[in-house]
Amino acid sequence: MSRVSAEDWIARYLQNLGTQCNYSAHTVAAYRRDLDAFAAFLASRARALSEASPDDVRDFVATGHRQGRSATTLKRRLSAVRGLFRFLQTEGVVENHPALDLRAPKGARRLPEVLDPEQMAALLEQAGTDPLVVRDRALFELIYSSGLRLAEVLGLDLVSLDLAAGRVRVLGKGRKTREVPVGRKAREALAAWLKVRPELAAADEAAVFVGRRGVRLGARGVQQRLRRRGIRAGFDAPVHPHMLRHAFASHLLESSGDLRAVQELLGHADIGTTQIYTHLDFQHLAQVYDRAHPRARRRTDEDA
Repeated sequence: MSRVSAEDWIARYLQNLGTQCNYSAHTVAAYRRDLDAFAAFLASRARALSEASPDDVRDFVATGHRQGRSATTLKRRLSAVRGLFRFLQTEGVVENHPALDLRAPKGARRLPEVLDPEQMAALLEQAGTDPLVVRDRALFELIYSSGLRLAEVLGLDLVSLDLAAGRVRVLGKGRKTREVPVGRKAREALAAWLKVRPELAAADEAAVFVGRRGVRLGARGVQQRLRRRGIRAGFDAPVHPHMLRHAFASHLLESSGDLRAVQELLGHADIGTTQIYTHLDFQHLAQVYDRAHPRARRRTDEDA
């Protein structure tokens, strides 16, 4: 088999991800870095893509591990390499898939920080009539009410909202759309924002949420304003938008126990991603048990 030009085939594969598979520009850029690193690693061994072996792929991942790369990064690197070789097989460039049976090293799974309902109320119910304050209240209420990602809420257009029906149409990861319900508090906050939105928005702007310049709001400004809200609410640790999504999932699961419904609302492709919230709920139950059950109470010095 002739040697494969790594640069050309990586470029074709990445173009396929963007145009045919609807991968986001962010993911394609990350895969580009991963595959460029893999190509450089093969070049250091004087190997072409068509000559790559399972040992080469395993050593590539192991090198990243020794360099201190996180488990998440190593998993993505292996995913990028797997995808590239699947593409090369489909194109008839290689016969064997050197990464098919390899597994990335597992890392400790961090549980997301979750605000309790009282903290959420303190964060969301801050008063003010300035249009930016009204906008922020609507934006943060919507994230918490519907479990949206920050990118999803910032990407919303006016045509995506149906306040009368209490729902919103969202474009999520992989450019998949889903409809999610919007709670009463969020609908009220959105209605208040839509009344004052013309004071800021450009006449032809389609975005639901706009900034001072009248165009679609950016992520950095939202993150900064939420952090300041957290400080005013008296929180010790910084608050970021994803914590509102975590709170939505945790509170809903705690009340309903319906993991599949929470998965659908969050837009998770894999229910394993949603299952992390069952661990959060168990932590809460364990704390209650330790405090309340007679056989779980720790003995004090006086009891000894």
